[in-house]
Amino acid sequence: MTHTEIEITAELVRDLLRDQHPDLADHPLKLGARGWDNQLWRLGDDLAVRLPWATQSADALLRKEHAWLPALAPHLPLQIPVPQRLGEPSERFPRPWIVTTWVPGEPADRAPATRAAEAADTLAAFLTALHQPAPDRAPADEYGRGGPLADRAEQFERQLAAATELGLIPDSDAVRAVWEDAVAAPDWAGPALWLHGDLHPANILTEDGTFCGVIDFGALCAGDPAIDLAAPWILLPDGAADRFYAAYRPAADAAALRRARGWAVLRAFSGICIGEAGVRGRLGGKASWGPPAHAALRRLIATAR
Repeated sequence: MTHTEIEITAELVRDLLRDQHPDLADHPLKLGARGWDNQLWRLGDDLAVRLPWATQSADALLRKEHAWLPALAPHLPLQIPVPQRLGEPSERFPRPWIVTTWVPGEPADRAPATRAAEAADTLAAFLTALHQPAPDRAPADEYGRGGPLADRAEQFERQLAAATELGLIPDSDAVRAVWEDAVAAPDWAGPALWLHGDLHPANILTEDGTFCGVIDFGALCAGDPAIDLAAPWILLPDGAADRFYAAYRPAADAAALRRARGWAVLRAFSGICIGEAGVRGRLGGKASWGPPAHAALRRLIATAR
């Protein structure tokens, strides 16, 4: 993480609003969260300001959301942060920023889904609605989230070695069996579909035990839906993945389900390592990411056995 040299404060956010969107400058303002790429400030009851602070790539991701989410939002059954205004770079803050709608709820890494059937059906309805053919001009993902799983072989080996060295993998042979089966599955042959691309527990919100919103569409891209179909393994309670796949339309074929398990392994590795870093108090670590990642890996290992 490369933090911006400019300290983001309530005074700075208010000054930026006053300069470019003065009609919003007097709304109540408070810090909402410091995310991986952006800081989130709640603006009044219904809006939020997102400003890049921790990665250089955040600028392009915010502009992508501003360009595409207004058209996608009306077709989705869960609330998402819909961009309302764009803030341009200025002498005061030399990076773009956006004003979006505020999405209520608690991140699932802190408030996991507990109503298994409702959560599985809700997640399936959301991804059914999102996974529609994307236009040719849809953004490509520079990290290959919608591409062939085999392109992530080096990442798999690196993360497996790191997690094993820390003593965090209960059965590395079973994990490798899941991965190798996923990589051997046929590649996606259908049209490039819209993908969220980053459905980890901190990017989906819950209320009353089920999902109520999805945030952070910075990884929005088009391609193989398998990366999003990995989400049930890490987001849902034990035993709920089958219900999700039964409700998702059109029904995923066996190859897609195999690839999804491979993406779920990578997602679990990331969550385990970030969670462990949080436990150890390291920069960028988030202890709350560990438990859902460990649960996902346990479920995936069970499929290999």
